[in-house]
Amino acid sequence: MSISRRDFLKLAGISSLGIGFSATDLLWKNRAEAVEYMSSPKGLTAKRWAMVVDLRKFKTEEDYKRVIDACHYIHNVPDFGNLKDEVKWIWTDTFEHVFPFQKNEYLPEGVQEKKAVLFCNHCDNPPCVRVCPTQATFKRKDGIVAQDYHRCIGCRFCMAACPFGSRSFNWRDPRPFIKRLYPKFPTRTKGVVEKCNFCVERLAKGLGPKCVEVSNGGLIFGDLSDPESEVRKILSKHYSLRRKAELGTRPSVFYIIGGDEDA
Repeated sequence: MSISRRDFLKLAGISSLGIGFSATDLLWKNRAEAVEYMSSPKGLTAKRWAMVVDLRKFKTEEDYKRVIDACHYIHNVPDFGNLKDEVKWIWTDTFEHVFPFQKNEYLPEGVQEKKAVLFCNHCDNPPCVRVCPTQATFKRKDGIVAQDYHRCIGCRFCMAACPFGSRSFNWRDPRPFIKRLYPKFPTRTKGVVEKCNFCVERLAKGLGPKCVEVSNGGLIFGDLSDPESEVRKILSKHYSLRRKAELGTRPSVFYIIGGDEDA
């Protein structure tokens, strides 16, 4: 179902007059996973997908660049060439900025100088879902916080609500700035928000996220609810961090920052 920005605002106005239903209720009463990819018999399933970032495996600039480039290519992420217009699904930042309250002089040597790989945290309690007036952003049954680009009206409430800066807004038409078009994934338009989707389109085909595939073990993906999954096994053996855990959004991305087995 599609709707124009004018139509939405008109219905929102009706709602504000006191009629006993909301605009979103009227428009998408039966909404749900309209944009979920049709899964093949080989599609991967889980109760809650999660990612583990093993920072010990990221040792060179090429290690970071490889996962970013692979993701941005298969998702047609534009490169505007400046930070003001930047659109990003995976990016990096310093340890100090990513874990501002975790820095101390007793961390393993070199940890505080490392950069962290960042993407949408696919929170179990996602504030971006709650504030989206059109339900363009929604949480799937497998825990992935997905997005319907056609429903996005560009209000950017989700960007304001996300405490991790995981979303980007297309201030300009992104299509001329896609360096190499990947025909199997849709492009976006000006005025649309976008972010990492944990490669839902690949999961539906029985494939893991592309960034994991090229990370040489630096990224581990799996079902957090399955005690036998790879993510659960590695988390059981290593101390891990989650970004801004004190906010209660319960991120599905975990970081191993150092230590040996069973550390």
